Amino acid sequence: MGDADNRGGVQRAAQGIFGSLREALAAAGRDETQAQQLAVGAIPPPQPLAMEKPLMLRSPIQNAVPSAAEAAREARGGTPNIPPADGRVEIDPPPTTRLLRGAVAGGGEAPARTQLVRGKSRITRQSFHQDPVVGWLVIVGGPGLGAYRPIYEGNNTIGRAATQRIPLDFGDEAISSEEQAYIRYDGGERGFLFVPNLSKTNAVAVNEKRPTSAVQLQAMDLITMGRTQLVFVPLCGPDFDWGDIGEGKA
Repeated sequence: MGDADNRGGVQRAAQGIFGSLREALAAAGRDETQAQQLAVGAIPPPQPLAMEKPLMLRSPIQNAVPSAAEAAREARGGTPNIPPADGRVEIDPPPTTRLLRGAVAGGGEAPARTQLVRGKSRITRQSFHQDPVVGWLVIVGGPGLGAYRPIYEGNNTIGRAATQRIPLDFGDEAISSEEQAYIRYDGGERGFLFVPNLSKTNAVAVNEKRPTSAVQLQAMDLITMGRTQLVFVPLCGPDFDWGDIGEGKA
């Protein structure tokens, strides 16, 4: 009995192994057959699952603020993320720049328009805006190099103080604070005079000579005061004077 049972168990195990092998081969044959049929077109390929609407990824900013085109499609019942059915693509219009004429932002008045003058225009002579300038002193050496100071009609005091009519306030302490010298212009004579203040101990010079009295100034004369050198540049003189421009003269 023991041997018979053993033989029966071996047969059943063998049948189980062969049955599993036959099933595996059969399954493999079916897969191969389906692959061949799929290759010749006998079996249609499996179709992917169709989605009701395609998805379009958008950035968080686009999702947060709809564009003008999307708002228009929403208003007519369309879907903002899907282009219209006719294939046209709506593009947001660029911002429009408007040119305002005759108005100023903030409600202010518009500036006066520039007038076009044709032909010879008439120049009117009115009262002086300030004391008329008759010449200049230009600093060519020492503190304040390149600066200039205007010379006015009449008597001009020269010194470091701001109260002087010609203030040389550039840090040269060798110049007296007040009335180191004077420059006078006489419209009647149409001439300039340089007058040193002899009561001051600080010396001055005109063209490297120390004057002891009034000196007639000529164009481009060199005046030395302290450690500062100045060039005299006249505007008025024999060829021009402010008196030539009277009221109503062209």
